[in-house]
Amino acid sequence: MKLMLRLAAAVVALATLVFVAAGAETGSKISGTWSIEPVRDGVGPSKHGGEASKDAGLVNLEIRRRSAHSNWSSGETVPVSALIGLDPKALRAGSAPVRFEVRRDAGVLRFEGSFREGEGAGHFTFDADPEYVAEMARMGYAGLSDDALFSAAVHDVSRTFVRELAALGYVRLPLDDLFAMRIHGVTPKFIAEIKTLGYEHLPVDELVAFRIHGATPGYIRGIADLGYRNLAPHAIVAFRIHGVTPEFVKALRDLGYRDISADDIVAMRIHGATETFVRDLASLGYERVPADDLVAMRIHGVSPDFIRELKSLGYPHVPVDDLVAMRIHHVSVDFIRRVEARRSEKPTPEELVEMKIHGSDE
Repeated sequence: MKLMLRLAAAVVALATLVFVAAGAETGSKISGTWSIEPVRDGVGPSKHGGEASKDAGLVNLEIRRRSAHSNWSSGETVPVSALIGLDPKALRAGSAPVRFEVRRDAGVLRFEGSFREGEGAGHFTFDADPEYVAEMARMGYAGLSDDALFSAAVHDVSRTFVRELAALGYVRLPLDDLFAMRIHGVTPKFIAEIKTLGYEHLPVDELVAFRIHGATPGYIRGIADLGYRNLAPHAIVAFRIHGVTPEFVKALRDLGYRDISADDIVAMRIHGATETFVRDLASLGYERVPADDLVAMRIHGVSPDFIRELKSLGYPHVPVDDLVAMRIHHVSVDFIRRVEARRSEKPTPEELVEMKIHGSDE
């Protein structure tokens, strides 16, 4: 699981490296192409599967750079008000030339092109802010390349962001970590909230994994209130990945499961030991089956229907271990009927398994 956490950050780092390669021409001005489309709400026909959003104040902005060796692109939803100099009327015009800017702490992206019926395209250039370069050098980031400065602008790695991270103990982080934190929304506020919950100075890859998988402060509080306090970061991420929700935990508690380990409850989710499955077993007389037995039953296909069929054949309450063994060794209802047709006495579950293992009564 720790490897999984590191992979999340590594993917971001790789994307940044590919981007840097795209603009590796030393001393060349940063430039590329852009496109804008209205935000879609998923209703009605369009080439993206929806009509323009009723919120006309938002657009999808994508910028792209190309080189002989690689392509890079970045897209985000932005308010029209962030596109300085763009007349909102251009979004509704049949055809209109445009010039506008996106101003970030690291520098300015300047766009020119045209709009037609709400969609726009054109070219952009980037100019770094000399004051940003100088202050970042004083904070330990000297010699930033044009590409690094462009990335800092695209992901809005501001001087305020760097200072606030330093105040929380994250001093002189690698640029890739800063980019990953901005991409995935690891804000100083998020870090401070996580800290109040007992997660002091988590590594960046774990913070990023929290954000990727939705391990919010609210979620962590919710599972803590249900008894899962002070879980390791990788355990919280596993909860999120496999769908261990507070609602699932509450449903199990209502069924009598109040002390299931974190590993067991994840295993239950992985193998489909749902509250419905547990409830069906209880209705058949299998109440409060241990979590590891529930998982074994799911792995080997011991279903409520299988148990009902056994009951109909005169096996009212086969122990769980025997049920699992019967499924492992393919003791089917048809096999039991064939055996019973040839014998005067009803075989036990253990005897049925032995017959299958040794190939008798086939």
